[in-house]
Amino acid sequence: MKRKIILVAAFTFLSVTAALAQRFAYVDSEYILKHIPDYISAQKQIGSLSDQWQKEVDNRFQEIDRLFKAYQADQPLMTAEVKKRREEEIVSKEKEAKDFQRKIFGPEGDLAQRSNSIIKPIQDRVAKAVQALAESENLDMVFDKNSEVIMLYANPRYDKSADVITRLGLKPGVLAK
Repeated sequence: MKRKIILVAAFTFLSVTAALAQRFAYVDSEYILKHIPDYISAQKQIGSLSDQWQKEVDNRFQEIDRLFKAYQADQPLMTAEVKKRREEEIVSKEKEAKDFQRKIFGPEGDLAQRSNSIIKPIQDRVAKAVQALAESENLDMVFDKNSEVIMLYANPRYDKSADVITRLGLKPGVLAK
């Protein structure tokens, strides 16, 4: 029995010691990305594309609004058959506009796909730099300050963001334009 207690105590001590020996760090991905000129350029490109597509969506809905107002103005003079045909035209155009909007701005839409194809390589470069840093500094875990992991406090001495920027061949503190 005494031996069992000693083994449990030794195991507990070793577990606590091993937990304390783990090395942690964190990075601020937002800070890192702001230092990458390719990322800033990609954000501008995506923003421009989004604006362009939004104008196209707006134009489609303005056309529907124009058709509806014309329908309302002409309604007293229309036959039932003409009313029905114009209503169907408006409903059809509205459905097309909503489908187009969903195709462009939906979760799996063109904008999301384009954004992913442009930004993913940059994120992959950052991930590789973080991994290389973790391996070179024998870190057990690296957290992202901006991810969904809640970090209530982070000692700045564990912030490796500037080191990641340096590994990417950039200068920390000099934001990309």
